[in-house]
Amino acid sequence: MNVPVIVIDGVTKLPPEANGGVVLGGSNATAYAAYFSAKAGARAAIHHDCGIGRDEAGVRGLPWADQHGMAMAAVAAASARVGDAADMLKRGIISRANKLAAASGVENGQTVAQAVERLKSAPWPHDTNMEAPIERRTFIHGVLCIGSISLGTPEDAGLVVASGSHGGATAAPMTSAFRPRLVFFSDAGFGADRAGVASLPILDSDGIAAATVSAESACIGDGESTLTQGVISAVNETAHRLGIRVGEKALSAARTVAERPTLHPK
Repeated sequence: MNVPVIVIDGVTKLPPEANGGVVLGGSNATAYAAYFSAKAGARAAIHHDCGIGRDEAGVRGLPWADQHGMAMAAVAAASARVGDAADMLKRGIISRANKLAAASGVENGQTVAQAVERLKSAPWPHDTNMEAPIERRTFIHGVLCIGSISLGTPEDAGLVVASGSHGGATAAPMTSAFRPRLVFFSDAGFGADRAGVASLPILDSDGIAAATVSAESACIGDGESTLTQGVISAVNETAHRLGIRVGEKALSAARTVAERPTLHPK
């Protein structure tokens, strides 16, 4: 059976070939990310577990996918870089599989390459007429909370933003596109090659203050959790100059910056 395999760093915009194929995506395995693979008609999906983290938020998409008829598995953060699907295929190890993936022969400890082959026989098609998990844009103490950094807009320039996204390299261009004053991500458990915080030095070079919160402290995929529960685990130099420090609570740091007057107001 000729089943296409789509190896892609982010799943928010999948090609037509995803319909009926196996999607290997560098995105997290939250329900919101799983929705994009399912909506595209993927036969099965493998995403990154981002350290699993608080309340197992990094793999919440697996039971969600079961409910919507899509086999899904997750890759251990320590085995391959988040946001780098080619690396996941090369050296990734499966950490979790949902019921449909397990029925196709996927098991914890398998290589991603082995899992991809087994998922080519996953049941298909499934219903693609599902509603997206709720993605809210809320303000708490003047801080914009968004589930994904991809939801940032040019109108958000200069704001303090708490994002539910991982802090991998793929987050950097989406952040630079709207230039927040300060942005928070999940560290995705740091993982292989510290890929979960790879965007921080990239954003430094663009003059954007950025920090991550521990995946164990806040639920990845949930900007409100990043802000209200997150404990800072890494900062770039630009954020450090704003006074942001590792070990500080994200809410305290964010409020301090958000309430500080800007030198160059819009």
